[in-house]
Amino acid sequence: IMDIAEITRLSDQFEQATPQEIVAWAVKTFAPAIAMSSSFQTQSLPLLHMVTRIYPEMRVFFLDTGLHFWETLIFRQQIENEFKIKVIDLHYDERWRPFLEVYRDLPKEDPTLCCYLRKVQPMQQALRGLKAWITGIRRDQTAARAAARILEPQPDGLLKVNPLLNWTEADIEAYRQQYRLPEHPLTVWGYASIGCAPCTRPVRPGEPPRAGRWSGTGKTECGLHTELFRKRLESPADLERLRLEEE
Repeated sequence: IMDIAEITRLSDQFEQATPQEIVAWAVKTFAPAIAMSSSFQTQSLPLLHMVTRIYPEMRVFFLDTGLHFWETLIFRQQIENEFKIKVIDLHYDERWRPFLEVYRDLPKEDPTLCCYLRKVQPMQQALRGLKAWITGIRRDQTAARAAARILEPQPDGLLKVNPLLNWTEADIEAYRQQYRLPEHPLTVWGYASIGCAPCTRPVRPGEPPRAGRWSGTGKTECGLHTELFRKRLESPADLERLRLEEE
């Protein structure tokens, strides 16, 4: 088990490393108790491509929220077939089904709770017992991600690994072109960052790529990459406290 000082030292050292070097270290150090998550967007593919070439047995988690565009689900299947990988679909806990069926407007009325039930909680559950979690977040995506580190300790002894943290949109596109990776079908319609259908719109000329996510709400993150992920909601009071923290 690495202590915080060792993690900090390695994280600083990896600022000069390539994503492939960071992934190779994570695999060597933690496999098989390692997984990666992917949202199967156009910009998701470079990391998915490099990780599964380095370690074909990698668990790939996909959050099937029940609210995706059908194009995303088709693209996810296409990539699973082309890359010859095994994708594990994560779903919200069955105990929430009656609640979510009644509150169909939850994405608009309470996106924090919706994201927690459909994304954060299932990922927390899937990662339980693993040692490392590889993600594709980049510093150029949001203000919250700009402060991220390449190695980030999480609850329960999990280490979050962010190999693409220093990459830019241009780096993503260059890798995609080099390996002729496919494009999400909604990209041609102006969708630059694609999440669940109720909370995603095309971006307008001049807008940043993530401007189409939770548009008009002030929300920029689902919670997987914020303090929300570190917390366990056990009561309505916990949720209210988190809402206040987000504001």
